[in-house]
Amino acid sequence: MSRPLLTAERLSVSIGNTLITDSLDLRIETGSCWGILGPNGAGKTTLLHTLAGLYPMDGGVIGYRDKSVADYHPKELARERGMLFQAELSGFPGTVFETVLAGRHPYLGSLGWESPEDLEQAAKAIEQAGLKGLEERNVQTLSGGERQRMEIATLLTQQPHIALLDEPSNHLDPGQQIVMLRLLTGHFTSENRALLMVLHDCNLAMRFCDHLLLLKGNGECLAGSTRTLATAENLSWLYGHPVTLEQVAGHACLHFL
Repeated sequence: MSRPLLTAERLSVSIGNTLITDSLDLRIETGSCWGILGPNGAGKTTLLHTLAGLYPMDGGVIGYRDKSVADYHPKELARERGMLFQAELSGFPGTVFETVLAGRHPYLGSLGWESPEDLEQAAKAIEQAGLKGLEERNVQTLSGGERQRMEIATLLTQQPHIALLDEPSNHLDPGQQIVMLRLLTGHFTSENRALLMVLHDCNLAMRFCDHLLLLKGNGECLAGSTRTLATAENLSWLYGHPVTLEQVAGHACLHFL
């Protein structure tokens, strides 16, 4: 069995009086890609933020590589886990290159100067995200899709061991959704890394994720392999609406009835 990068034991999370998870056990191992699915208001984003150490839990333990999230220094934690937020956070003026290069901040020394390797890493991530030629563009002039790809490039530049993504396909056209998810899964399911992402599109989750966490929104959840959990029965239960599944070009596709 491979080494877990992120674990949750007996994790309980709530928003006000609404229970999101109750005694959830989760083990995300190297090379895996997990998708969180659930209806609107189920607490997917809140759970993701809790696992990142950004939202308080009601009970349980969260660990990164056998060390409690509470025991990490913020800069050290930023080398372990990276976040892609659903809301755009790049509110300050700056160029695309400057913004992407900020992903190297957790690795900078006391003087705060980037090395040639840091500059090279940022340039590589920009090219991977399809933004080559836009390095000097002000981020405030970018379209929503360009900004999303810039955030993905910043995450790749950060090089964390595990990435926690909140709706990574936001603002992207269908073609770019496939391209960017291929990029992210290709990067984070290799070299002792892993990926956990919130998705609304079940078809994308079934295509790219090998494990799923189905979050009902009342404390009930199911966690396991996509092959086991991605059934018409489970997804009908999850969304409270009948669905069917069929195979198209080798991929499972969901249809709401």
